[in-house]
Amino acid sequence: MTMTSFGNFEITLLEEGFCAKDIVEQKITSSINKDAFYVADLGDIFKKHLRWVHALPRVKPFYAVKCNDSGAIVQTLATLGAGFDCASQTEIQLVQSLGVEPSRIIYANPCKQASQIKYASAHGVQMMTFDSEVELTKVACNHDNAKLVLRIATDDSKSVCRMSVKFGATLKSSRLLLEQAKELGLDIIGVSFHVGSSCTDPATYTQAIADARYVFDMGAELGYNMTLLDIGGGFPGSDDFKLKFEEITAVINPALDKYFPADCGVRIIAEPGRFYAASAYTLAVNIIAKKVNMKEQSGSDTNEDDGTSDRILMYYVNDSIFGSFQDTIFGYEYPIPIVHKKPKPDERMYPSSVWGHTCNGVDRIVELCTLPDRQVGDWLLFENMGAYTVAVSSTFNGFQKPDIHYVMSRSAWQYMQQIHTQEMPALVEKQSPGNMPSH
Repeated sequence: MTMTSFGNFEITLLEEGFCAKDIVEQKITSSINKDAFYVADLGDIFKKHLRWVHALPRVKPFYAVKCNDSGAIVQTLATLGAGFDCASQTEIQLVQSLGVEPSRIIYANPCKQASQIKYASAHGVQMMTFDSEVELTKVACNHDNAKLVLRIATDDSKSVCRMSVKFGATLKSSRLLLEQAKELGLDIIGVSFHVGSSCTDPATYTQAIADARYVFDMGAELGYNMTLLDIGGGFPGSDDFKLKFEEITAVINPALDKYFPADCGVRIIAEPGRFYAASAYTLAVNIIAKKVNMKEQSGSDTNEDDGTSDRILMYYVNDSIFGSFQDTIFGYEYPIPIVHKKPKPDERMYPSSVWGHTCNGVDRIVELCTLPDRQVGDWLLFENMGAYTVAVSSTFNGFQKPDIHYVMSRSAWQYMQQIHTQEMPALVEKQSPGNMPSH
């Protein structure tokens, strides 16, 4: 394994037969202070991109930077030719600092600060979303050449994180917005929607695409020639989610073919975030404290041989819900701890909870799970930790964020170099899913 530079970042190249888990093991073994850390597999990002292009060949991904704004992820996706969904001036600055041209950015925040609209205008970012009359007025006053995308509301009742409560115009109000944009002399180039994060009903996409078609036709009646459809995000980031990515795309593709056929002249994009970032990150945390509580049981429920069946274990680790586990606050994720030292086949398991290292009483990472008896200094691992972890974590109580160690398989690195000047679809035609580079 060797180190190499990737833009401004150092990554470890994994030789054949090695994977990210080997780096986790190496970092644990060599750790002196036993601080929490991430291992981020950029090869997993690359593999996800290949998977996306196979499953949604007509849809160009515009990565949602808010999900994980690590420069190495943005650099990887920029190299692969992806676009970017930015929600703020800072995100636009990050993406453009890595050489991404303005045409590959959509300013997809429907409620923008006027000064940041001016910034987008000054730096060539034209595509931006809106869903209200006030936003239209702000854009008219602060942007010289905006290409506007009308965001419509969806039925997101089957999603874990609902979005249309806050964003999106109804079909009825869409006509009024299109009319006002016409009066202001603004250019409406398309329609966007977001079905919510972790959508459990793919039929939601079908209805949203049909609604978008209705707004396209409405716009045509008013003289607009719309050429962009943005189908938003909400795609699962790991295969342990109840609905698989390909189950969703199997519904999206026929809907696109029906309402926006390939020869209709409409470009289709999406805003995946969790899909790309989640499975790339593994978090290792150290047990820094422990309590053993006793359940109140009748004598018949107690194991008289060893007296341990009534134990409840509380583990305290060096991360928190104010750090890497903020998704647990809102119920979006239920992290599952994996013990670093594999338990023996006959090792007793105990009802356990996992707590963060802050002094806040609600800082509980896992309410109830089953774990073997572990000691202070042992490690717990959490997989699928790349989405809404690094980007939203804080330093509450003065605890610093975990370091991130980037890795990529050498085969994936070589492919990245090959496609630097190529389009991904051309590469995918040569690659079958079973022949993708390992990571």
